[in-house]
Amino acid sequence: MTPHGAPPSLAAADTASPMEITSAPPSAAAGRARFSLTRQHLQFGYVCLIWGCTWLGMKVCIAAIPPAMMAGLRWSCAGLVLLGLEAARGHRRRITARDMVILAPVTLLLIVVNQVVQLYALRFVSSGIAAVISAALTPLALLSLGWGMGQERITRMRLVAIGIGIAGVLLLFGPQAAQGSLSAAELIGAGGIVVSTLAYCWGSLLIRPMMRRFPPVELAAVTNLMGGLALVTGSLLFEPGALHALNFDWGWEAWLGWLYLVFPGAIGATMMYYLLVRDWGAAKAGTYAFVSPVIAVIAGVLLLGERIGVFEALGMVTMLSGAALALRPERVPATAADAAAD
Repeated sequence: MTPHGAPPSLAAADTASPMEITSAPPSAAAGRARFSLTRQHLQFGYVCLIWGCTWLGMKVCIAAIPPAMMAGLRWSCAGLVLLGLEAARGHRRRITARDMVILAPVTLLLIVVNQVVQLYALRFVSSGIAAVISAALTPLALLSLGWGMGQERITRMRLVAIGIGIAGVLLLFGPQAAQGSLSAAELIGAGGIVVSTLAYCWGSLLIRPMMRRFPPVELAAVTNLMGGLALVTGSLLFEPGALHALNFDWGWEAWLGWLYLVFPGAIGATMMYYLLVRDWGAAKAGTYAFVSPVIAVIAGVLLLGERIGVFEALGMVTMLSGAALALRPERVPATAADAAAD
């Protein structure tokens, strides 16, 4: 068993002192950096793939289950599963009741506000417009809010990468979103997508400092469970059809979508995202928003028989280019000691 209940690779990174890191031989340090980079790229790819397909699962689920109840059951189940896995591995829970009070605002932003507003907004706005707003706003909001909170640096390469990504979003979804005039309901829906995206970005930045005290697995488990229980309670009090949904007679399509949202999505992808936020920072991790819409379009072609036009293809290539540029490691200026060594 490793310290703090973290996986061996994460615990080693958390417990190593600065002196131990700097005193390691250059070749060993370089080898560890290459391994870490490869692992993080795999985590990033998993997040992009799974979250790129969640639109299909959510649309199927909210057609049969009240949105807040669906999300509440999803996140409650995910939290319980993660806590059970941690207990089975013999890891002692470190988050106390007092810590949960501190985590409450983060949970409110990441899960409660984000999920309720997003799912109800999808009833009034097309998936194309929702994808435009979310994909374009996420990296920009994470970078600007992170800069204001002292967590991120605004560099020329990051600005160029975000600009390229936004241009790709407009190419991919712009023609679809621009068809016809927006009704008042669509404007409300679009505003809801903005609110939900900003809530998630703000919560992602607030939770990052807490990862210095607690393992990401435990943070994900506790926030998932707290947010899920809050959603279920609110749904039972205010949402029409919530009590009837607890009969669980949803139909196999909704069950299949819900299970996908819980296990690969709420458990797997959320955990990977927390790790990326801790290791990369929220702005760089948030560039998944330039890749996930591409995955969503490909899923639509393969599963729903949708077609891709010229603008859509150009948009996907442009968005992937922006994400690739954002993922490139930044060059660190050489120090005088490095120059002397050369």
